[in-house]
Parts: sequence; C-alpha cells; structure tokens
Amino acid sequence: MGTSEELRRITMTPAARRALAAAGRLFYDRGIHAVGVDLIAAEAGVTKKTLYDRFGSKEQIVVEYLADRDERWRAFLAEHLDAAPPAPRARILAVFDASRAWMSDNGSKGCSMVNAHAEISDPAHPAHAVITGQKQWMLDLFTRLARDVEGLGPDAADRLGRTLMLLHEGALVAHGLKVFPDPVAHARDEAEALLDVATKR
Repeated sequence: MGTSEELRRITMTPAARRALAAAGRLFYDRGIHAVGVDLIAAEAGVTKKTLYDRFGSKEQIVVEYLADRDERWRAFLAEHLDAAPPAPRARILAVFDASRAWMSDNGSKGCSMVNAHAEISDPAHPAHAVITGQKQWMLDLFTRLARDVEGLGPDAADRLGRTLMLLHEGALVAHGLKVFPDPVAHARDEAEALLDVATKR
C-alpha cells in the first residue's frame, strides 16, 4: 500500500503468527465483524490475553491481516511480472493471469480488500488506509504499464490504466459473487481487445 511506512505494525512472535493465520482464515471466510477475539484465540490455541498483549486491539489484528495479504499478493504478482515477456502488452496481461491464479488458490470469496471495505468504510479506522492504499497501488501499476505501451500519449495511457483497473476490479468482485464462470479470464480477454484498439490508433 502506498502508506505502508506510516502504518503501525507489530513484531510477529510465533504466537502472534498463529493468531494472525487463524484471524486471516476467519475474517476472510466469515467477515470481520462476525469474528470476535475469543474465536480467534480459540482457533489459534492462544489466550485472549496473549492476543491483546501481542496486537493491542482487534483493529490491529485487522490491519495485520490485510497488510499481510497485500504483501503476499504483491510478492505473488511480482513473480508473474518477472516471468512475463518484457513487452508492455504481455506484462499487462500477466497481471490478469496472476489474479486468476491467486483467486484459484486464495480467493474463493473474491477480493479481501473489497470485502473488508464493505465492513470498514470509516477513513479513521486504521485498516482503511491498507484497503485504499492497495487499490491505489494497483491503479498506479496499471497506469505505469499502460504508459509503456508504444504510441500512447500520457492522457491516453492514463485513461487506459484506469480502464484496465476497472476491468480487473470488476472481475474480482464477479469472482466472489460467482455470477458467471471465470470472470478474470473474461476480463483478460477484454483487456487484450482493449489493447488491440489502443495500439491501432
């Protein structure tokens, strides 16, 4: 996220890591508001006191959950981008390929950031910056990749970046809702068609 250096993060002990793993599963599967500290402690095999000693609050557990998921996604995406051919078109499509693979293994209920934002809309909540920062980072990524497309001026590239972002995020939501099969693959096809049009101008 763009503001990661400003976020308060905790040092992870083994007990904290167990608690974070349990909280991550529970928050993603059941929702943040539906999961209490007692349940997290029971699932992690730690005491409630240990949770508060390590994290200080449920809010901080939510911050760590979302920041951890964001960091893992960025590392996963970086591997896909590093493996992609250097052409801008291939790198743009690699983002969709990475998302499709990520959703297959980690995203049965869709995007964790979108899901969290449905429950955390208050900008004062410490996790809000993680959510919006991750989406801003994705927009910046698509914009940077679009600016590398040959023949596009800055305004056209920025517009393409925003459109790619909308395709990508819409696909993640549709995946979570299960409204039709394989929406990320469909979004990839539409992104490819969009690139065909953009490069023929």
